[in-house]
Amino acid sequence: MLGEYRIEGRRAAEIAASVERAVGSGELEPGRLLPPMRELAAQLGVNPNTVAAAYRTLRERGVIETDGRRGSRVRSKPATTGRDYIRVEVPDGVRNLADGNPDRALLPGLAEAFAAAAQRSDREPVMYGEAAVEPELARLARVELDADAVPDGPVVVTSGSLDAIERVLVAHLKPGDAVAVEDPGWGGLLDLVPALGLRVVAVGVDEEGPVPEDVRRALDAGARALVVTDRAQNPTGAAVSATRARALRAVLGEYPETLLVEDDHGHRIVDLPLHPLAGTTRHWALVRSVAKAYGPDLRLAVLTGDPVTVDRVHGRQRLGPGWVSHLLQRTVVHLWTGGAVDVPAVAASYERRRAALIGALGERGVAAQGRSGMNVWVPVPDETGAVARLLHAGWAVAPGARFRVSAPPGLRITVSTLTPGDIEPLADAVAAAVAPASAARDYV
Repeated sequence: MLGEYRIEGRRAAEIAASVERAVGSGELEPGRLLPPMRELAAQLGVNPNTVAAAYRTLRERGVIETDGRRGSRVRSKPATTGRDYIRVEVPDGVRNLADGNPDRALLPGLAEAFAAAAQRSDREPVMYGEAAVEPELARLARVELDADAVPDGPVVVTSGSLDAIERVLVAHLKPGDAVAVEDPGWGGLLDLVPALGLRVVAVGVDEEGPVPEDVRRALDAGARALVVTDRAQNPTGAAVSATRARALRAVLGEYPETLLVEDDHGHRIVDLPLHPLAGTTRHWALVRSVAKAYGPDLRLAVLTGDPVTVDRVHGRQRLGPGWVSHLLQRTVVHLWTGGAVDVPAVAASYERRRAALIGALGERGVAAQGRSGMNVWVPVPDETGAVARLLHAGWAVAPGARFRVSAPPGLRITVSTLTPGDIEPLADAVAAAVAPASAARDYV
C-alpha cells in the first residue's frame, strides 16, 4: 500500500508530520492509499483515536482526502506541494511569457508616493489602538465601488487578494466544506482551498465567466461557497458580461446561503465594465488588489462585503497581524489621487497585444481566448509536448496544469512584454508547437 515508506510516530502530530514529510519529498505520491486507521494503529502500537486525529489533521491541511469506506489517500494535488512546482525553468536567451507579471513599463514609479507617505507618517505616526483602515483609502475605495454598483458595505484592507479570500473562506466555512472554483482558474486559489481543508468543486469557465449550468450543478451538489473572477481571469482572460451576470444572479438567487467571493484583481488594468454579483446572497465579499496596476510587491487589497463577513475578517485580522501598514495604505492613497496609472492607456496596451496574438493565432488555425487582462489561453492536445517545443523555439509559456482541475489541457501566454515584432514569430512557434505535423507542412 505504501511501498517501502513506513509511517512513524506515537502522537497524532508526529504521525501527521511523518505523512506530510513523505508527501512533500515525493515518497508518498498523489493518489497513494493510506492504511486503514485501525491497521496503522496496530502497526504503531497506538490507540486508533490517535491515528484518527492524525488523519483529521492531514485532511484539514489539504494533504489527504477521505472517501468513506474507500479509505484515505494522498490528494491528487496535495497542499504540501502546491502548483508552483509545475513551472518552466527559463534558460538564458529564452523569452519568458510564463510568469504572469504585468508590463514593468506600465507600472508607476513608487518613490514619490512612498516619500509622501513617509513624511506624513513622520508627522502623524500610527500608534496601537488606532483605526486599522486609513480613512481616505476607505473613502476613495468606496467611491469607486459605488460607481461600479457594488452594494454598500464596510471596507477592510488585507495583504493582497489571496489573503483576503483566505480570510473570507475561513470566516464562514469549516474543514470538509466544498468550494466551487473556476476551472481553468487561478493556481494560488486552487492550492489555497485544499490547504484550508476544504474541497474543490470545478466550475467550467468560458470568455464570459463561469458557466451557469456548472455553477448550479456545484451548488446543487452541496458547495457552500463560490469564487468568481469578475475581469482579467487568470489564466483565460474571461470577463463576466452583463448577460452572464444576470444568469449567475438567477442561479445564486436559488441558493441564498451560498458564500459568494468576487475577485476583481483586474481593476485599473481593464476597461470592460464590472458586472458585480454581490448582494445576491446573504454573505458576500468583493476584493480588489493593487498588484497588477501598481506592482506585485505592493501587497495591498481592499475588501468589502456584508457586515457580518467584514466584521469576522477584521476581527480575526486584529488577532493576527493587526492591520496592514498605514505607510502602504497612504502610499496607495497618494498613487490613486495622483493619477499614477492611466487606466485607459494601460487597458488599451494589454488589449492591443492580446488581440494581435489571438488574431495571428486564428490566421494559423489555432484557437485562443483572452477577453481581458494580460493573458491568452490556448487549448492544446498535448500540453507537455507543446511547452517543450515552444521552449526549444525560444519561448517559455506556462503549462495549463498549473491552472486546471479537470479542464482540458492548455497553455497560458502572458502578453505583457510582447512587442509588435514578436507577434508573428510567436504565433508561428505556437502553431508549430500545438500541431507540429500540420505546421511543418504549412510554414516550411
